[in-house]
Amino acid sequence: MERLQKVMAHAGVASRRKSEEIIAEGRVMVNGETVTEMGFKVDPEVDVIEVDGELISKEKRIYLLLNKPEGYITTVSDPEDRATVMDLIPDLEQRVYPAGRLDYDSSGLLIMTNDGELTYKLTHPKKEVDKKYFVRAEGEIKAEDFSKFEEGMVIDGAKTSPAVIENINYQDEITEFEITIHEGRNRQVRRMCRIAGYSVLKLKRTAFSFLTLEALDEGEYRFLSEEETAKLKNIV
Repeated sequence: MERLQKVMAHAGVASRRKSEEIIAEGRVMVNGETVTEMGFKVDPEVDVIEVDGELISKEKRIYLLLNKPEGYITTVSDPEDRATVMDLIPDLEQRVYPAGRLDYDSSGLLIMTNDGELTYKLTHPKKEVDKKYFVRAEGEIKAEDFSKFEEGMVIDGAKTSPAVIENINYQDEITEFEITIHEGRNRQVRRMCRIAGYSVLKLKRTAFSFLTLEALDEGEYRFLSEEETAKLKNIV
């Protein structure tokens, strides 16, 4: 027997925390009865579990690495009918969800999975999973400005963790560099650049922990190997 929220997370419904909210909202039924109790336990092989009237099952876990182009929303659907990352995987039968986000106008590495528990761990700041970005910014960023990134900046009343700056290149009033962070606050890299007084022209996530975009063109995806999946789980 397992806790209901754990079974929901394993089925790819949502993270455990979000699944608890869904249960509290009365949106879950077990064997035809609405359940709102957090400690409620079920047998996923026997009990019939429905969320918003949809039957859930223990699906095979899927782990994808997608090279997201600019111009796609990192959500499953969009009320404004804009293109989403789901449009890049139309041939995939099983449902998957983005593990974290990339802005509409950003590109690069995005993990997608139906493993709700792993998604929660990968996106939790306390896990300190490194994410590397390539940045092209307008203007010539000075050394003292880069020190602000490395020391941390105050965003929404809280100081960011120190960032790592590498491979700085200047050309024609444009600065290109790589930055590694692990927090992933909303539009964090863009906001840090703005605080330093520079606007971002291009932002691309090039690495997530040990995973990179090697041999993967924009708009393409691949399945993670069993070894990569195991290593990713071990990290968090």
